[in-house]
Amino acid sequence: MAYANEVKLFGKWSYEDVEVNDMSLEDYIAVKPKVAVYMPHTAGRYQAKRFRKAQCPIAERLSCSLMMHGRNNGKKLMTNRIVKHTFDIIHLLTDQNPIQILVDAVINSGPREDATRIGSAGVVRRQAVDVSPLRRVNQAIWLLTTGAREAAFRNIKTLPECLADELINAAKGSSNSYAIKKKDEIERVAKANR
Repeated sequence: MAYANEVKLFGKWSYEDVEVNDMSLEDYIAVKPKVAVYMPHTAGRYQAKRFRKAQCPIAERLSCSLMMHGRNNGKKLMTNRIVKHTFDIIHLLTDQNPIQILVDAVINSGPREDATRIGSAGVVRRQAVDVSPLRRVNQAIWLLTTGAREAAFRNIKTLPECLADELINAAKGSSNSYAIKKKDEIERVAKANR
């Protein structure tokens, strides 16, 4: 009965061989077998306390981030279905573990440097600042889902297809991905304002 012990996402994808290649984000991307879940729907109180959402399984954070724009608020079963289809498509296209692709995409699309507004006496100038690891993960997930949503809007392609393309491109670091383009733009602005 060895197979009954291992928890796999959607009963298919194993967490065992997933690795986080960025040392700074290891504590903020929850893919250890310890936090493995079958469905990205734990109903945990991840907003109750600061930094608690870092413990939220990464697939669940993705599906929560897809529930945006008023008409989709609270439809977590719908977004879980989208994530499930997305992972199937990713596996068909790349033959890799989709959880690993998602982790790589999140690592690649979080900006490492950003520009903040420093205002004194009416003169507003931008100042470059480093981005904390949790914000990098949050912003990466947001950019990935926003890119997929914009690609699928008024388009014949479905959201799972667009999200799969977005994640695969971002995991490769290709600039066809909306998230990678935005990240490069944010870092370019920050570099100019150092």
